[in-house]
Amino acid sequence: MQITTLSLIKYNSLRNKFWGLKMMQFAHKELVNTKGLTFYRLLGSGRGKGFNPFPDWSVYCLLQVWESEDAAHAFFKSSDLIKKYTDRSDELFSLYMKNISAGGTWVGKTPFKKGVNLDPELPIAVITRATIKWNWLLRFWKYVPTSQEALIGNEGLVYTKGIGEVPIVQMATFSLWKNFEAVKQFAYNSKQHQEAIRRTRKNEWYREELFARFQPYKSTGTWEGKDLLTL
Repeated sequence: MQITTLSLIKYNSLRNKFWGLKMMQFAHKELVNTKGLTFYRLLGSGRGKGFNPFPDWSVYCLLQVWESEDAAHAFFKSSDLIKKYTDRSDELFSLYMKNISAGGTWVGKTPFKKGVNLDPELPIAVITRATIKWNWLLRFWKYVPTSQEALIGNEGLVYTKGIGEVPIVQMATFSLWKNFEAVKQFAYNSKQHQEAIRRTRKNEWYREELFARFQPYKSTGTWEGKDLLTL
């Protein structure tokens, strides 16, 4: 069964932050021929915990889609790349997830295949990704702070971080929620979120977009000193 892993990597020192930035380019050669890996993206992040166009040079993300959990285990256990990340980073947190549903494409591909049915009582992870049209960049980012207001202090939200391949233009979000009810309350009760969707559809802000939901079932490491999956 296909699984997806998302690894958050944090660097504190200036030297290691620069190394992390370089690995956005140099890690490809160690990932491209990894056995059992069907899709991956090396991602930077935005400042803070929300959606922000300004880079956070201390946090990077590795998203990977695997043919099986065994393939993922083999990589995290014996990969030279993971050893390098572990040695250089101050925190490395990996979340194992099974895909519930996905729509849209990522660089022209549909990487996530349905693996499980939704269990509404378990945590839910959501990944959204979009390539924003150049002529809509200013208006898109101007509305972002308003669209995120419902996330501030949201009791159902465990963690969220803006991630992406190209700052400002190719952006994604990762969010982890306590359960499906928390996701539903945000999606349907947030006027700001609903307005963002309306504007997106009306103005056609995106050249490409993807929305995927996952059921996280396992984690390794810590993030901000905690295991996000047990919060």
